[in-house]
Amino acid sequence: MDRRSLMKNAGLAGVLATGIAPAVHAQAAVRWRLASSFPKSLDTLYGGAEVFAARVKAMSGGKFEISTHAAGELMPAFGVVDGVQQGSIECAHTAPYYFFGKNEVFALGCAIPFGLNSRQMTAWMVEANGLTLMREFYAKYNIINFPCGNTGAQMGGWYRKEVKTAADMKGLKFRIGGFAGRVIERMGGVPQNIPGGDIYPALEKGTIDAAEWVGPYDDLKLGLNKIAPFYYYPGWWEGGPQLDLFVNQKAYDGLSSEYREIVRSASAEAHVAVQARYDARNPAALKTLVAGGAKLRVFSTDLMNLAFKESMALYSEISAKNEDWRKIYADYSRFRADQNLWFRFTEASFDHFMQTQKLG
Repeated sequence: MDRRSLMKNAGLAGVLATGIAPAVHAQAAVRWRLASSFPKSLDTLYGGAEVFAARVKAMSGGKFEISTHAAGELMPAFGVVDGVQQGSIECAHTAPYYFFGKNEVFALGCAIPFGLNSRQMTAWMVEANGLTLMREFYAKYNIINFPCGNTGAQMGGWYRKEVKTAADMKGLKFRIGGFAGRVIERMGGVPQNIPGGDIYPALEKGTIDAAEWVGPYDDLKLGLNKIAPFYYYPGWWEGGPQLDLFVNQKAYDGLSSEYREIVRSASAEAHVAVQARYDARNPAALKTLVAGGAKLRVFSTDLMNLAFKESMALYSEISAKNEDWRKIYADYSRFRADQNLWFRFTEASFDHFMQTQKLG
């Protein structure tokens, strides 16, 4: 090899060593698969994954593509954590509280009865300690999480018969998502954790007496009002349930820094989009449901008080035996107290006044 060739090759090696190689790597094509816990018919929830995937593709100039798959296509709705943990899929879009059976802490990453509302949950995750604490926990499952949607406060579900007092909960077979079933059980109910796509036939066949999902827009799609006429509020178990993007840690670590930033940014956009869609679509859907015969009812004070009492007792019991829960819930509960003190003087007062005015 002559001296010029040697210098040329050495120069190339030096350039590669100083940063060109990562830039080339950043532009390499990446193909991922995302498993959702939701059916395509629920376009707000499943749509969150679609927004995320579309933004990843757009921001990467089409070089980073993520195919989205509804519940049951790649794996069952409640199998996505195992899929991400084992690396059979790169990522999933789900409601973390579905997996409280693995560890109660999963519920803290989504919603617990009498927990944070949507804005408070985002604040805990983005500006306080929530994301750091939850990522420390999810690392045990080879998962890194990104907030990727919130429904806002939910409705309390559909009932064949009126639930006038707390006593009416006894023996009630109630489809309820995630961790709230533990509280329903303490109140004498019989909780059932059923995927969204299976709720209607279960209610129709009488396998369950009542069911909750999200709120008017989704409930109208599911047709639950056709079977159970009494529509209760509020969904005290879901003041602000957060959806998450779960990413396999090894797959995430294998991305370039540019692609990792794209994942973060795209999930943040989907986080906003899901909440915005629910807030925009629920009012009209509620009017349609009421016009079609839905009978709105508010949960009685004695039922709410009992539910609150049993929830707090449950959290104390879990704290006594689950170290991960004790650590994270201590931070969560302190944040919740401060947030409700603040919201009491601002959001709650303003909202109450506006909601008593004649508008429109």
